[in-house]
Amino acid sequence: MPIVNDLGFIHYVEFASAKSDRETHENPTTLLLLHGTGGNETDLLEMGKQIAPEAAIISPRGKSLDEGVPRYFRRLAEGLFDIEDLKFRANELADFVRAAMRKYNLDPTRVVAVGYSNGANIAAGLLLLRPETLAGAVLFRAMIPLVPENLPDLSEKPIFMAAGESDPIVPKEQAEGLATLLEKCGALVTLHWRTGGAHALTKEEIVLAREWFATNFISFG
Repeated sequence: MPIVNDLGFIHYVEFASAKSDRETHENPTTLLLLHGTGGNETDLLEMGKQIAPEAAIISPRGKSLDEGVPRYFRRLAEGLFDIEDLKFRANELADFVRAAMRKYNLDPTRVVAVGYSNGANIAAGLLLLRPETLAGAVLFRAMIPLVPENLPDLSEKPIFMAAGESDPIVPKEQAEGLATLLEKCGALVTLHWRTGGAHALTKEEIVLAREWFATNFISFG
């Protein structure tokens, strides 16, 4: 399906392939692809297909602009988020996902976010503010987006995180803090450290995410 501007977001949609988990499940898992700062709805398509080649895909473009490039929510400075905007955008995105699942006849209980950097942060925001939106998540280079007053129940939700030990954008304590926060909410967190790693991803991390996805979601449901 071509890129469409509907339901409040410019987004890309791709349905599950013919040889997909539709053969073993009534409905396929859907990947919610969430790009980093300056990306768009096509940036993570190849990576998403590597992680879950049989899944459907919904990939929305971030609606907040930072020096003219897309993000999912505003920041006041590097690593300092506009929390009120984050809350608004997380709820807006959750409402979009719900509407998109209905429009495209996809199972709303089988949505797994795959986010990088700013996209991983808004995915973490969805988990903390609108946990019913996601069945799980792959968070590449994520940090703590916020700490809600009331922690959500993320019992048994699988989360894969990949972080760089020397990431200049996401300090190590931020990645560790997010993993701890999600675990406190009951999530099943797998945290992979890239030794000496920077903010960019490696093929190894994508392979690990694919293996994690296969273990947790191919037979999900």
